[in-house]
Amino acid sequence: MGFREMLEGAIVDEEPISVSFEMRERSLENGNAPMVFTNVNEAPGHNAAINILDRKRLCEYFGVEPGDLIDILSWAMNNPTNPEIIPSSEAAVMENSMDEVDLSKIPIPWHFSEDGGRYQSASIIIAQHNGVRNTSFHRQLLIGGNQTVTRLVPRHLRTMVENARESGDEVPIAVVNSPDPVVLLAGAMSFDEPLDELMVASALHERFYGSALELFELPNGVMAPANAEYVMQARITTENSDEGPYVDITGTVDDIRQEPVIEYDSVHHRTSPTFHALIPTGREHMTLMGMPRAPTIKNAVSEVVKCTDVYLTEGGCGWLSSVVQIEPKGPEDGLKAINAALDGHRSMKQVIIVDKDVDVTDPNRVEWALMTRWQPDKDTVILSNQKGSSLDPSREHDGTTSKIGMDATVDPSLDKGPFESVL
Repeated sequence: MGFREMLEGAIVDEEPISVSFEMRERSLENGNAPMVFTNVNEAPGHNAAINILDRKRLCEYFGVEPGDLIDILSWAMNNPTNPEIIPSSEAAVMENSMDEVDLSKIPIPWHFSEDGGRYQSASIIIAQHNGVRNTSFHRQLLIGGNQTVTRLVPRHLRTMVENARESGDEVPIAVVNSPDPVVLLAGAMSFDEPLDELMVASALHERFYGSALELFELPNGVMAPANAEYVMQARITTENSDEGPYVDITGTVDDIRQEPVIEYDSVHHRTSPTFHALIPTGREHMTLMGMPRAPTIKNAVSEVVKCTDVYLTEGGCGWLSSVVQIEPKGPEDGLKAINAALDGHRSMKQVIIVDKDVDVTDPNRVEWALMTRWQPDKDTVILSNQKGSSLDPSREHDGTTSKIGMDATVDPSLDKGPFESVL
Protein backbone atom coordinates (compact mmCIF):
# COMPACT_ATOMS: atom_id res chain seq x y z
CA MET A 1 0.00 0.00 0.00
CA GLY A 2 1.13 3.57 -0.51
CA PHE A 3 0.48 6.90 -2.17
CA ARG A 4 -0.34 5.20 -5.50
CA GLU A 5 -3.33 3.43 -3.98
CA MET A 6 -4.69 6.79 -2.80
CA LEU A 7 -4.90 7.85 -6.44
CA GLU A 8 -7.70 5.39 -7.17
CA GLY A 9 -10.88 7.23 -8.14
CA ALA A 10 -9.09 10.44 -9.11
CA ILE A 11 -9.77 12.12 -12.45
CA VAL A 12 -7.00 11.18 -14.91
CA ASP A 13 -6.23 14.16 -17.16
CA GLU A 14 -4.17 13.14 -20.20
CA GLU A 15 -4.19 16.56 -21.88
CA PRO A 16 -0.90 18.51 -22.05
CA ILE A 17 -0.41 20.71 -19.01
CA SER A 18 2.28 23.09 -17.74
CA VAL A 19 3.63 23.26 -14.21
CA SER A 20 3.12 27.03 -14.37
CA PHE A 21 -0.36 27.94 -13.09
CA GLU A 22 -2.30 25.39 -15.16
CA MET A 23 -2.70 22.67 -12.51
CA ARG A 24 -4.57 25.01 -10.21
CA GLU A 25 -6.66 26.26 -13.15
CA ARG A 26 -7.65 22.68 -14.06
CA SER A 27 -8.45 22.03 -10.41
CA LEU A 28 -10.86 24.96 -10.30
CA GLU A 29 -12.46 23.85 -13.56
CA ASN A 30 -13.14 20.43 -12.01
CA GLY A 31 -14.47 21.61 -8.66
CA ASN A 32 -11.15 20.88 -6.91
CA ALA A 33 -11.71 17.13 -7.36
CA PRO A 34 -8.82 14.67 -6.95
CA MET A 35 -6.80 14.75 -10.19
CA VAL A 36 -3.78 13.09 -11.78
CA PHE A 37 -2.00 14.74 -14.72
CA THR A 38 -0.16 12.31 -16.99
CA ASN A 39 1.16 14.68 -19.66
CA VAL A 40 3.20 17.37 -17.93
CA ASN A 41 5.06 19.46 -20.50
CA GLU A 42 8.16 20.12 -18.39
CA ALA A 43 8.45 16.59 -16.99
CA PRO A 44 8.02 13.80 -19.56
CA GLY A 45 7.50 10.43 -17.90
CA HIS A 46 6.41 12.01 -14.62
CA ASN A 47 2.83 12.45 -13.39
CA ALA A 48 1.46 15.01 -10.94
CA ALA A 49 -1.40 14.67 -8.45
CA ILE A 50 -3.52 17.26 -6.61
CA ASN A 51 -6.42 17.23 -4.14
CA ILE A 52 -5.72 13.62 -3.11
CA LEU A 53 -5.65 13.76 0.68
CA ASP A 54 -8.61 15.06 2.64
CA ARG A 55 -10.33 13.82 5.78
CA LYS A 56 -13.07 11.92 3.94
CA ARG A 57 -10.75 10.17 1.46
CA LEU A 58 -8.25 9.26 4.17
CA CYS A 59 -10.97 7.71 6.34
CA GLU A 60 -12.33 5.76 3.40
CA TYR A 61 -8.83 4.60 2.46
CA PHE A 62 -8.07 3.40 5.99
CA GLY A 63 -11.60 2.07 6.54
CA VAL A 64 -12.26 4.06 9.72
CA GLU A 65 -14.61 6.78 10.97
CA PRO A 66 -13.18 10.31 11.44
CA GLY A 67 -13.33 10.15 15.24
CA ASP A 68 -11.60 6.76 15.17
CA LEU A 69 -8.82 8.10 12.93
CA ILE A 70 -8.10 10.84 15.45
CA ASP A 71 -7.88 8.22 18.21
CA ILE A 72 -5.56 6.06 16.10
CA LEU A 73 -3.25 9.02 15.44
CA SER A 74 -3.18 9.68 19.17
CA TRP A 75 -2.46 6.03 19.89
CA ALA A 76 0.45 6.02 17.43
CA MET A 77 1.97 9.08 19.09
CA ASN A 78 1.98 7.18 22.38
CA ASN A 79 3.07 3.83 20.92
CA PRO A 80 5.85 4.42 18.35
CA THR A 81 7.42 1.31 16.85
CA ASN A 82 10.64 0.58 15.01
CA PRO A 83 10.46 0.55 11.19
CA GLU A 84 11.88 -2.36 9.22
CA ILE A 85 15.18 -1.61 7.48
CA ILE A 86 15.54 -3.21 4.04
CA PRO A 87 18.41 -3.13 1.52
CA SER A 88 18.29 -0.22 -0.90
CA SER A 89 18.19 -2.75 -3.75
CA GLU A 90 14.74 -3.82 -2.54
CA ALA A 91 13.31 -0.30 -2.26
CA ALA A 92 10.73 0.44 -4.98
CA VAL A 93 11.77 4.10 -5.07
CA MET A 94 15.26 3.09 -6.21
CA GLU A 95 13.93 1.73 -9.52
CA ASN A 96 15.20 4.83 -11.33
CA SER A 97 17.81 7.53 -10.71
CA MET A 98 18.48 10.79 -12.56
CA ASP A 99 21.80 10.69 -14.41
CA GLU A 100 22.26 14.36 -13.60
CA VAL A 101 20.19 16.13 -10.95
CA ASP A 102 17.78 18.55 -12.58
CA LEU A 103 14.80 19.42 -10.39
CA SER A 104 13.23 21.43 -13.21
CA LYS A 105 12.43 18.11 -14.92
CA ILE A 106 10.23 17.05 -11.99
CA PRO A 107 6.63 18.42 -12.01
CA ILE A 108 7.25 20.90 -9.21
CA PRO A 109 4.38 23.39 -9.66
CA TRP A 110 4.06 27.16 -9.74
CA HIS A 111 0.45 27.51 -8.58
CA PHE A 112 -0.01 31.23 -7.89
CA SER A 113 1.36 34.18 -9.86
CA GLU A 114 2.09 35.82 -6.50
CA ASP A 115 4.53 33.04 -5.57
CA GLY A 116 8.24 33.53 -6.03
CA GLY A 117 8.43 30.55 -8.39
CA ARG A 118 7.99 26.78 -8.42
CA TYR A 119 7.38 25.31 -4.96
CA GLN A 120 7.47 21.89 -3.36
CA SER A 121 4.73 22.18 -0.74
CA ALA A 122 4.02 18.50 0.00
CA SER A 123 7.59 17.19 0.23
CA ILE A 124 8.88 16.22 3.64
CA ILE A 125 12.44 16.58 4.89
CA ILE A 126 14.00 13.76 6.89
CA ALA A 127 17.07 15.12 8.66
CA GLN A 128 19.66 13.36 10.82
CA HIS A 129 22.33 15.12 12.85
CA ASN A 130 24.23 14.06 15.98
CA GLY A 131 22.11 10.94 16.35
CA VAL A 132 18.79 12.81 16.21
CA ARG A 133 16.22 12.37 13.43
CA ASN A 134 13.40 14.72 12.45
CA THR A 135 10.71 14.33 9.79
CA SER A 136 8.68 17.41 8.91
CA PHE A 137 7.08 19.50 6.16
CA HIS A 138 8.93 22.53 4.84
CA ARG A 139 8.10 24.34 1.63
CA GLN A 140 10.94 24.67 -0.88
CA LEU A 141 11.40 27.23 -3.63
CA LEU A 142 13.23 25.94 -6.70
CA ILE A 143 16.20 28.25 -7.39
CA GLY A 144 18.37 26.08 -9.65
CA GLY A 145 18.73 22.68 -11.24
CA ASN A 146 20.02 21.17 -8.01
CA GLN A 147 19.10 23.81 -5.42
CA THR A 148 16.09 24.96 -3.43
CA VAL A 149 15.66 27.36 -0.53
CA THR A 150 13.44 26.20 2.32
CA ARG A 151 11.35 28.04 4.91
CA LEU A 152 12.25 26.74 8.38
CA VAL A 153 9.91 27.93 11.13
CA PRO A 154 11.29 28.01 14.70
CA ARG A 155 10.86 24.32 15.45
CA HIS A 156 12.93 21.17 15.63
CA LEU A 157 14.60 21.26 12.21
CA ARG A 158 15.59 24.93 12.48
CA THR A 159 17.20 24.20 15.84
CA MET A 160 19.05 21.25 14.31
CA VAL A 161 20.32 23.41 11.44
CA GLU A 162 21.38 26.25 13.72
CA ASN A 163 23.30 23.84 15.97
CA ALA A 164 25.04 22.31 12.94
CA ARG A 165 25.98 25.72 11.57
CA GLU A 166 27.65 26.65 14.85
CA SER A 167 30.17 23.92 14.00
CA GLY A 168 30.24 24.81 10.30
CA ASP A 169 28.38 21.61 9.40
CA GLU A 170 25.80 20.88 6.76
CA VAL A 171 22.82 18.70 7.65
CA PRO A 172 22.35 15.53 5.55
CA ILE A 173 18.73 15.02 4.55
CA ALA A 174 16.32 13.05 2.41
CA VAL A 175 13.60 14.99 0.60
CA VAL A 176 10.63 12.68 0.14
CA ASN A 177 7.59 13.25 -2.07
CA SER A 178 4.48 11.05 -2.28
CA PRO A 179 5.22 8.54 0.48
CA ASP A 180 2.51 6.44 2.13
CA PRO A 181 -0.15 8.66 3.79
CA VAL A 182 0.93 7.41 7.23
CA VAL A 183 4.31 9.08 6.68
CA LEU A 184 2.63 12.34 5.63
CA LEU A 185 0.36 12.32 8.70
CA ALA A 186 3.25 11.57 11.07
CA GLY A 187 5.44 14.20 9.40
CA ALA A 188 2.77 16.82 10.01
CA MET A 189 2.64 16.13 13.74
CA SER A 190 4.25 18.37 16.34
CA PHE A 191 5.38 17.13 19.73
CA ASP A 192 6.24 18.91 22.98
CA GLU A 193 9.06 16.40 23.53
CA PRO A 194 11.45 14.90 20.94
CA LEU A 195 9.81 11.96 19.18
CA ASP A 196 10.87 10.17 16.01
CA GLU A 197 8.08 10.79 13.50
CA LEU A 198 9.09 7.77 11.40
CA MET A 199 8.48 5.54 14.43
CA VAL A 200 5.01 7.07 14.75
CA ALA A 201 4.49 6.41 11.02
CA SER A 202 5.57 2.80 11.55
CA ALA A 203 3.04 2.38 14.34
CA LEU A 204 0.33 3.69 12.00
CA HIS A 205 1.58 1.35 9.26
CA GLU A 206 1.29 -1.63 11.59
CA ARG A 207 -2.19 -0.54 12.69
CA PHE A 208 -3.56 -0.10 9.18
CA TYR A 209 -1.59 -2.66 7.15
CA GLY A 210 -0.36 -5.17 9.71
CA SER A 211 3.36 -4.62 9.07
CA ALA A 212 6.10 -2.18 9.99
CA LEU A 213 7.01 0.74 7.75
CA GLU A 214 9.90 -0.17 5.44
CA LEU A 215 12.88 2.18 5.31
CA PHE A 216 16.21 2.01 3.51
CA GLU A 217 19.45 3.90 4.01
CA LEU A 218 20.75 6.46 1.54
CA PRO A 219 24.51 6.84 0.99
CA ASN A 220 24.48 9.92 3.27
CA GLY A 221 23.21 7.76 6.16
CA VAL A 222 19.66 9.09 6.19
CA MET A 223 16.78 6.62 6.28
CA ALA A 224 13.89 7.08 3.83
CA PRO A 225 10.56 5.34 3.07
CA ALA A 226 11.10 2.54 0.57
CA ASN A 227 7.83 2.86 -1.33
CA ALA A 228 7.71 6.64 -1.80
CA GLU A 229 7.37 7.93 -5.33
CA TYR A 230 10.46 10.17 -4.93
CA VAL A 231 13.42 10.11 -2.55
CA MET A 232 16.13 12.74 -3.05
CA GLN A 233 19.46 12.84 -1.24
CA ALA A 234 20.45 16.38 -0.29
CA ARG A 235 22.15 18.68 2.21
CA ILE A 236 20.97 21.75 4.09
CA THR A 237 23.97 23.97 3.46
CA THR A 238 25.44 26.80 5.51
CA GLU A 239 24.27 29.32 2.89
CA ASN A 240 21.05 31.39 2.86
CA SER A 241 19.06 32.91 0.02
CA ASP A 242 15.75 34.70 -0.57
CA GLU A 243 12.68 32.52 0.05
CA GLY A 244 9.26 33.82 -0.96
CA PRO A 245 6.87 35.34 -1.60
CA TYR A 246 4.48 32.43 -1.06
CA VAL A 247 0.69 32.18 -0.93
CA ASP A 248 0.20 30.41 2.39
CA ILE A 249 -2.69 28.40 3.77
CA THR A 250 -4.62 31.53 4.72
CA GLY A 251 -4.60 32.77 1.11
CA THR A 252 -2.42 35.70 2.14
CA VAL A 253 1.08 36.25 0.76
CA ASP A 254 3.95 35.42 3.09
CA ASP A 255 7.05 37.60 3.19
CA ILE A 256 10.46 37.18 1.56
CA ARG A 257 13.05 35.98 4.06
CA GLN A 258 16.64 34.80 4.09
CA GLU A 259 16.39 31.03 4.55
CA PRO A 260 18.68 27.97 4.20
CA VAL A 261 19.71 26.68 0.78
CA ILE A 262 19.37 22.95 0.07
CA GLU A 263 21.71 21.31 -2.43
CA TYR A 264 20.61 18.05 -4.05
CA ASP A 265 23.06 15.24 -4.75
CA SER A 266 20.80 12.57 -6.25
CA VAL A 267 17.18 12.00 -7.25
CA HIS A 268 15.55 8.56 -7.16
CA HIS A 269 12.02 7.69 -8.20
CA ARG A 270 9.68 4.88 -9.08
CA THR A 271 8.86 4.02 -12.68
CA SER A 272 6.24 6.48 -14.00
CA PRO A 273 6.29 8.36 -10.67
CA THR A 274 3.56 10.67 -9.43
CA PHE A 275 4.62 13.94 -7.81
CA HIS A 276 2.35 15.26 -5.07
CA ALA A 277 1.78 18.83 -6.31
CA LEU A 278 -0.30 20.08 -3.38
CA ILE A 279 -2.10 23.40 -3.89
CA PRO A 280 -1.59 25.77 -0.94
CA THR A 281 -4.86 27.09 0.57
CA GLY A 282 -6.76 23.99 -0.62
CA ARG A 283 -8.57 21.37 1.43
CA GLU A 284 -5.61 19.00 1.06
CA HIS A 285 -3.28 21.59 2.57
CA MET A 286 -5.69 22.16 5.44
CA THR A 287 -6.06 18.43 6.07
CA LEU A 288 -2.32 17.82 6.32
CA MET A 289 -1.86 20.79 8.63
CA GLY A 290 -4.98 20.40 10.73
CA MET A 291 -5.77 16.71 11.07
CA PRO A 292 -2.53 15.82 12.90
CA ARG A 293 -3.36 18.55 15.45
CA ALA A 294 -6.77 17.03 16.20
CA PRO A 295 -5.32 14.27 18.46
CA THR A 296 -3.54 16.77 20.69
CA ILE A 297 -6.75 18.81 21.03
CA LYS A 298 -8.82 15.71 21.70
CA ASN A 299 -6.34 14.42 24.27
CA ALA A 300 -6.35 17.76 26.09
CA VAL A 301 -10.15 18.02 26.14
CA SER A 302 -10.51 14.39 27.19
CA GLU A 303 -8.68 15.27 30.40
CA VAL A 304 -11.71 17.32 31.53
CA VAL A 305 -14.72 15.84 29.67
CA LYS A 306 -15.46 13.03 27.20
CA CYS A 307 -14.47 14.26 23.73
CA THR A 308 -15.87 12.45 20.68
CA ASP A 309 -14.61 14.43 17.67
CA VAL A 310 -12.45 17.38 16.61
CA TYR A 311 -12.48 19.22 13.31
CA LEU A 312 -10.09 21.98 12.20
CA THR A 313 -12.35 24.12 10.01
CA GLU A 314 -11.79 25.22 6.44
CA GLY A 315 -12.74 28.81 7.33
CA GLY A 316 -10.01 28.69 9.95
CA CYS A 317 -7.59 27.42 7.27
CA GLY A 318 -7.29 24.03 8.95
CA TRP A 319 -5.22 25.62 11.70
CA LEU A 320 -6.72 28.64 13.47
CA SER A 321 -10.23 27.45 14.36
CA SER A 322 -11.82 24.19 15.43
CA VAL A 323 -15.12 22.61 16.40
CA VAL A 324 -14.94 20.17 19.31
CA GLN A 325 -17.68 17.64 20.05
CA ILE A 326 -18.16 16.53 23.65
CA GLU A 327 -20.59 14.64 25.92
CA PRO A 328 -21.03 17.07 28.84
CA LYS A 329 -22.00 15.73 32.25
CA GLY A 330 -22.06 19.04 34.12
CA PRO A 331 -22.99 22.67 33.32
CA GLU A 332 -19.34 23.83 33.31
CA ASP A 333 -17.99 21.10 31.03
CA GLY A 334 -18.31 23.22 27.88
CA LEU A 335 -16.25 26.04 29.37
CA LYS A 336 -13.67 23.56 30.66
CA ALA A 337 -13.44 22.09 27.17
CA ILE A 338 -12.76 25.55 25.69
CA ASN A 339 -9.71 26.14 27.86
CA ALA A 340 -8.42 22.61 27.36
CA ALA A 341 -8.77 22.82 23.56
CA LEU A 342 -6.89 26.11 23.37
CA ASP A 343 -4.12 24.58 25.48
CA GLY A 344 -4.06 21.53 23.21
CA HIS A 345 -3.30 23.62 20.10
CA ARG A 346 -1.77 26.93 21.04
CA SER A 347 -1.80 28.37 17.54
CA MET A 348 -5.59 28.12 17.55
CA LYS A 349 -7.55 31.36 17.82
CA GLN A 350 -11.15 30.13 18.07
CA VAL A 351 -12.95 27.03 19.30
CA ILE A 352 -16.64 26.12 19.32
CA ILE A 353 -17.86 23.34 21.61
CA VAL A 354 -20.89 21.32 20.48
CA ASP A 355 -22.93 18.30 21.55
CA LYS A 356 -22.70 14.88 19.91
CA ASP A 357 -25.80 15.53 17.79
CA VAL A 358 -24.00 18.30 15.84
CA ASP A 359 -21.86 17.40 12.83
CA VAL A 360 -18.53 19.16 13.45
CA THR A 361 -17.78 19.23 9.71
CA ASP A 362 -21.01 21.05 8.76
CA PRO A 363 -20.67 24.82 9.29
CA ASN A 364 -24.42 25.31 8.94
CA ARG A 365 -25.18 22.91 11.79
CA VAL A 366 -22.44 24.42 13.92
CA GLU A 367 -23.88 27.90 13.42
CA TRP A 368 -27.34 26.47 14.16
CA ALA A 369 -26.00 25.14 17.47
CA LEU A 370 -24.61 28.57 18.29
CA MET A 371 -27.86 30.32 17.49
CA THR A 372 -30.03 27.91 19.50
CA ARG A 373 -27.80 26.83 22.40
CA TRP A 374 -25.26 29.61 23.04
CA GLN A 375 -25.66 32.79 25.09
CA PRO A 376 -22.79 35.19 24.32
CA ASP A 377 -22.65 36.82 27.77
CA LYS A 378 -22.25 33.62 29.78
CA ASP A 379 -21.13 30.92 27.33
CA THR A 380 -18.07 32.72 25.96
CA VAL A 381 -14.42 32.75 27.01
CA ILE A 382 -12.15 35.54 25.74
CA LEU A 383 -8.43 35.42 26.51
CA SER A 384 -6.01 38.30 25.90
CA ASN A 385 -2.24 38.43 25.35
CA GLN A 386 -2.01 34.84 24.16
CA LYS A 387 0.60 33.18 21.94
CA GLY A 388 -0.53 33.68 18.36
CA SER A 389 0.18 32.01 15.04
CA SER A 390 2.57 33.41 12.45
CA LEU A 391 -0.15 32.58 9.90
CA ASP A 392 -2.47 35.20 11.41
CA PRO A 393 -1.74 38.63 9.89
CA SER A 394 -3.91 40.34 12.53
CA ARG A 395 -1.64 39.31 15.43
CA GLU A 396 0.19 41.97 17.40
CA HIS A 397 3.77 42.96 16.54
CA ASP A 398 5.05 40.87 19.45
CA GLY A 399 3.25 37.80 18.08
CA THR A 400 0.43 37.78 20.65
CA THR A 401 -3.27 37.60 19.97
CA SER A 402 -6.61 37.30 21.74
CA LYS A 403 -8.60 34.07 21.60
CA ILE A 404 -12.26 33.14 21.85
CA GLY A 405 -14.18 30.03 22.81
CA MET A 406 -17.92 29.51 22.53
CA ASP A 407 -19.90 26.85 24.37
CA ALA A 408 -22.79 25.72 22.16
CA THR A 409 -23.72 22.69 24.26
CA VAL A 410 -26.96 22.17 26.15
CA ASP A 411 -26.73 22.18 29.94
CA PRO A 412 -27.17 18.45 30.70
CA SER A 413 -29.43 19.30 33.65
CA LEU A 414 -32.03 20.82 31.29
CA ASP A 415 -34.74 19.12 29.26
CA LYS A 416 -33.15 18.63 25.85
CA GLY A 417 -36.48 18.53 24.02
CA PRO A 418 -36.66 22.24 23.12
CA PHE A 419 -33.07 22.13 21.81
CA GLU A 420 -33.41 19.12 19.51
CA SER A 421 -33.74 19.47 15.75
CA VAL A 422 -36.00 17.33 13.60
CA LEU A 423 -33.87 18.10 10.54
